Amino acid sequence: MIRQGSIVLRAREAEDVEVLHRELYEDVQGRARSDRRPWRPLPLGTASPYTFSFDPENDDRPVFSVVEAASGELAGIAALWGLDPHNRSAHLGMSLRPAFRGRGLGTDVVRALCVYGFTVRNLFRLQVDTLGDNAAMIAAARRNGFTVEGTMRKAAWVYGRYLDEVVLGLLLDEWTPPAPEPAAHP
Repeated sequence: MIRQGSIVLRAREAEDVEVLHRELYEDVQGRARSDRRPWRPLPLGTASPYTFSFDPENDDRPVFSVVEAASGELAGIAALWGLDPHNRSAHLGMSLRPAFRGRGLGTDVVRALCVYGFTVRNLFRLQVDTLGDNAAMIAAARRNGFTVEGTMRKAAWVYGRYLDEVVLGLLLDEWTPPAPEPAAHP
């Protein structure tokens, strides 16, 4: 587990999948904003890269469940994707359940993914690709030192219209590691 401020990143558990499927996957408009692949109806338990099940042997996409530290409740998902070991780079992303949005958790999720990417995976570059109107993700990335590198105009087809996509990057030598979290004692 990786704890940063108000959140914990932990392994995906079987009981997480139903909640994530219902609240994140079945939200067609929300899913269209977070996944370039077109949404399609899939029942819970379908083995597909579209769903929240995971393959522990797939090292190219480390996926986490996000847990709110204070309540212990499942808050959403976070992942590194497009891991490139040769260039030591990856993209990061997250999606929070509707009840957990607007609480400032995103900044801590991005920070935790940076800790994982830079200190655990020895990456040199992390990148965020997000929709231009996703002010919360842009702010969370910028609070963690990411720089806006560019805007790809009308690059994303999202639920019937084209939207801009913003690319933000952070290099290892630009990153300020957070202070270590206090160790939890039983």
